[in-house]
Amino acid sequence: MAFNPSPKQLVLIKAALFVLALLPLARLVWLTVSGQFVDPLEAITRGTGDWVLYLLCITLAVTPLRRLSGWNWVVKLRRMAGLFAFFYAFLHFLAFLWFDHFFDLAAMWKDVLKRPFITVGFIAFVLLIPLAVTSTNGMIKRLGGKRWQWLHRLIYLIAPLGILHFWWMKAGKHNFTQPIIFGVIVAVLLGLRLVWLRQKAVRAHA
Repeated sequence: MAFNPSPKQLVLIKAALFVLALLPLARLVWLTVSGQFVDPLEAITRGTGDWVLYLLCITLAVTPLRRLSGWNWVVKLRRMAGLFAFFYAFLHFLAFLWFDHFFDLAAMWKDVLKRPFITVGFIAFVLLIPLAVTSTNGMIKRLGGKRWQWLHRLIYLIAPLGILHFWWMKAGKHNFTQPIIFGVIVAVLLGLRLVWLRQKAVRAHA
């Protein structure tokens, strides 16, 4: 029998997810303040970037989990996971703008255009912005359900761009294990969603 939490239980689940999503940031702050990082700037940049990918994978996993388990309530957690993915993407970008360029926008833009892995990461971040902005119920009503769904399918582009950014970043260190793992997870999750979308389209035209 599918687990179906009560409204109170769902509130507790959301609260737990909120706290858990903030723990990586709390850890980064604590380790930085306590001087436990050899290179705190690199650790903050890497840590925030990693958690963007973790949370994107969690967001993408919601639909497969719902369909395979019958837990329809997990859809109510997707918005929070997606917003936290944007939150860590913003911190990742802020670290790049602050630590690498000291808020020199001209220098930052030059770097974005010069280095492909930064270009790809910047594009992925910019594409995340409209998804975060339109995550409210009010924006869904303004856009209409279909247009909102089409806009949020940008995730099919954002996730691969994030993986490519991560891959190129790790290429200089010849460390491909994590990018491959993330790539396989994202490929499976996106593949499942695309198959189900195709099946839905076929049924609609049958």
